[in-house]
Amino acid sequence: MKVVNGFEDSPAFDVLTPTRRHLPFVFNSPHSGRSYPSSFISSSRLDAASIRRSEDAYVDELFEWVVSLGAPMIRAHFPRAYLDVNREPYELDPKMFEERLPPYANVRSIRVAGGLGTIARIVGESQEIYRKRLPVNEAISRIESIYKPYHRTLRRLLAETHVSFGYAVLVDCHSMPSTIRNPDGGPRPDFILGDRYGTSCSPVLVEAAMESLRAMGYTVSRNKPYAGGFITEHYGRPAKALHALQLEINRALYMDEASLKPHDGFTALSRDLHSFVRDLTEIGGNIFEAGAIAAE
Repeated sequence: MKVVNGFEDSPAFDVLTPTRRHLPFVFNSPHSGRSYPSSFISSSRLDAASIRRSEDAYVDELFEWVVSLGAPMIRAHFPRAYLDVNREPYELDPKMFEERLPPYANVRSIRVAGGLGTIARIVGESQEIYRKRLPVNEAISRIESIYKPYHRTLRRLLAETHVSFGYAVLVDCHSMPSTIRNPDGGPRPDFILGDRYGTSCSPVLVEAAMESLRAMGYTVSRNKPYAGGFITEHYGRPAKALHALQLEINRALYMDEASLKPHDGFTALSRDLHSFVRDLTEIGGNIFEAGAIAAE
């Protein structure tokens, strides 16, 4: 955890860019940020460890080598508890704010009801973040100064990839707690692949991803309980040769969830993810081109 005064003097996010683009892939790590504004810390009722429970800790480090393969990666430095870019821009809970929200705010989404809107109300096991209600301008400021620039950058990366290769594949990288049980019963799998129930990417991509991970001995689920959030749904347009796949990694594979520190499994997992990405990039490009879905 790094405490900063704000994001005026340090970037809220950055893009790791290869010297030369060799792959039609873009990698995104929107929830691994661990730079906490001091004003945010002072407004929270939680201690430093509790407030970090929503981080997809170290996911950016698990994938940072993709740049050496010739693919860019956008990574957040701001924490998910501060702002969640995997939501609509204005999914806001009116109970969190002092004034009335603007009429365009989505106050009725399931995610808002669960306390996990664009500005989250809770982390972890329903732990309330804030001591008191926030000014509406605080939410609007985070959205205007960080959320919108983040998505403009992600759109630009995908557009550049699409122009260069004729198609683009977004891999949205996340992690999940191991302690929460699968709705179907039994332990949480090692990986969950989300394709919005077959709408956000070519089925060939998902099947190849599942096959690759299972061949390495991992347990894999598809769309349960995570089918993909706003990013997967918003950017996945297979008919336009834009494919988006969400990847959830069980945190127990690479970190101690109590201490929030990587353990010995980190290196082995990163090595396996390297093989996994190699397998995906070997899929024939014609599968991802516009019109390929209709032809299947």
